[in-house]
Amino acid sequence: MTEEKVSTIVEHLAELRKRLIISIIAVMVGMGVAWNFANDILAFMERPLTGRTYLTEVKKDVYAMIKERAPAVYAHFKLDQDDSVPEKTRLLNYSAPLEPFFMQCKISMLAGFVLALPVVFYQLWLFIAPGLTRRERRLVVPFVTSGTVTFCLGAMFFLTIIWPVIINFSLSYEAEGLQSWFNISAYVNFCLRLILIFGLIFELPIMALILARFGLITYKMLAANRKYALLGSAVVAAFHADLITMFVIMLPIYFMYEISVWMALVFGKKDTPEESEAQTT
Repeated sequence: MTEEKVSTIVEHLAELRKRLIISIIAVMVGMGVAWNFANDILAFMERPLTGRTYLTEVKKDVYAMIKERAPAVYAHFKLDQDDSVPEKTRLLNYSAPLEPFFMQCKISMLAGFVLALPVVFYQLWLFIAPGLTRRERRLVVPFVTSGTVTFCLGAMFFLTIIWPVIINFSLSYEAEGLQSWFNISAYVNFCLRLILIFGLIFELPIMALILARFGLITYKMLAANRKYALLGSAVVAAFHADLITMFVIMLPIYFMYEISVWMALVFGKKDTPEESEAQTT
């Protein structure tokens, strides 16, 4: 390896360290701001523990409609015997000193990361900018904005749509001799991990759009690897314990991949006539 190449690698590493330091500082500042709202975020995460979710109202409306329009079906399937999770107050518990404090730190850290996303994405852009053309560098605002918005959409989609389903399914196992007694660490860690996963999942179409515009990936490339994407989605989901949670994670991952495929088709770099002719010969 020549001295020039070594010097270039050192410069890249120094630039990477600079961008990481700025990003970490931004996250720490965001964590300080989010600390004041950590208890509110935890309270929002605990809402499904009551057993009352948007599914409860949907189920009641559907049963009422079936009873009115198809009473025979209503009676045959005994829909009057509602097996919904009973609504009651359920509290998290902790068994180690300072356990709630550390959970508050974790919640604040993830929330601080979300608040610092514009800075993080901007630092990422600055790191890759030297390899881009002048025209491509103008996409910095769409990149930072879309990256931040899609991550937040993924996180909110999980918290409002998926998380209640997971907790409601877990609470459905309650019986006379089996009661839920959630530990705060297990509960919060599980939720935060899935928030991060869904936030990153929703980033896939944006990354595909940008890479396709730069010509680094193509529609044909992504379409040909659909089966591997489905397999990869299943592998990622397999790290979670129950079957319901696995499917809840796997389906959105693959759906985002499909959106990425069509993003590459619509917004991908178009071949010039010379390139198209070269591919056919």
